[in-house]
Amino acid sequence: MKIKTILTLRFTVIFTGILLFFSLSVYYFSALYRKNDFYGRILNRAYATAHYVLDADTVSQQQHALDQRLYFQMLPREVVKVFDQNQNLIFSEGEETVEVPPRLLELLKKEGEVHMEKGDRQMVGMRYLHRGQVHFVFASSIDLYNLSKLYHLRTLLITGFVMAMIIVVLCGMAFSRAALNPFLKVVSEVEKINASDLHRRLSQGDGEDEVALLAKTFNNLLDRLETAFEVQKTFVSNASHELRTPLTAMIGELQVALMNKRQPEEYERVLQSILEDAQLLTQLSNGLLQMVQASSDSSKVQMSELRLDELVWQACGEARKRQPAMMVEVEFTDMPEDENELIIKGNEALLLIATVNVLENAGKFSGQNKTISASIEVKPKNLVLRVRDRGIGMAPEDVRKVFVPFFRAENVRDISGHGIGLPLAEKIIQLHKGSIAVYSQLNQGTEVTITLPKLYEVFKI
Repeated sequence: MKIKTILTLRFTVIFTGILLFFSLSVYYFSALYRKNDFYGRILNRAYATAHYVLDADTVSQQQHALDQRLYFQMLPREVVKVFDQNQNLIFSEGEETVEVPPRLLELLKKEGEVHMEKGDRQMVGMRYLHRGQVHFVFASSIDLYNLSKLYHLRTLLITGFVMAMIIVVLCGMAFSRAALNPFLKVVSEVEKINASDLHRRLSQGDGEDEVALLAKTFNNLLDRLETAFEVQKTFVSNASHELRTPLTAMIGELQVALMNKRQPEEYERVLQSILEDAQLLTQLSNGLLQMVQASSDSSKVQMSELRLDELVWQACGEARKRQPAMMVEVEFTDMPEDENELIIKGNEALLLIATVNVLENAGKFSGQNKTISASIEVKPKNLVLRVRDRGIGMAPEDVRKVFVPFFRAENVRDISGHGIGLPLAEKIIQLHKGSIAVYSQLNQGTEVTITLPKLYEVFKI
């Protein structure tokens, strides 16, 4: 069911309930007031009958004439009856037959006054004391005038309710259409956006209402999608270029070697060159696979408890294998007494790759001074690893791009590499809910800071 239909139905149901409650309340209280008011009028008729019938021989002639005038102001279809204390009928007047059951007389002896309703006819009985004797006076009538007015009121309320329902349904449809028009406009604009024009944005993102909030949220999603598409496009382009370069070199050398017969030494040189290019391809392929693994869902990566200092020592040994001339000095800032403060939770293989990449980059770009310093700082909630070199450094505009896959600064073009070490490290650190930052100055060196959350937090008193 469409939201427009749901809104119309809900609007109609709510208004119907309110209108129905109002109509029933008006009719109920009007009928209740009419009934109670007419009971009062009938009671007055009973008193007028008692005065006229029973008090005629005890009052003055003038008072009796007044009682007579009041008695003859009859109600519509009125019937009056007077009984003595022995329940004998002593006076009756009225064209219609109205029976007074004996049980009603017995009830009247106890209560003193009773009200009774039979169909449209209302009856009032009262106990009246005359010359020391108890009499029972009954008066009944039908409120023809007010019942007719109540009937017309009921007809008016029903007719008004039906007309109001028709108006409510039409207004509800118009209201729901007007309320959903901004959303329909958003849907129309979204349908026009495809992969080739992700730069387009929704026009309603400048307001302050809920539709504007939805448009802003969708525009932010489009921003992220556009960025992801651009990164993917750049990644594919750079990866294709990096893969094509060694393949082209290998094919060229093989074609040249096969053009003429060569000496065994020449073939050996060609094979050695091809082996080096194949090793570069293997490193690049492994790096791409590792980036895919680092970009996966953290819930799918197996985590375990690790000591950061042991991980750093292991990474230093691995980095020295790749950069034999590199020297790494490891130091601790405020070494904790409790070893639990050095424990993190993570995937050992991925964190080792990230740390080795950072150390290898520091050794690769350190120039003539191959001494690298690595320090571990223990903070209340985090562990911080800082890796510093005193090498060639980078310009500020290059520092901002170091985490873009395959990006390489201008001053390191002649140093072998693929530009995926730091981007891979960033993805791995983010996968472990940490952060990585690079600070560098040209010809003064570079510092890479890795921050990882501790597994335990020790409170000391």
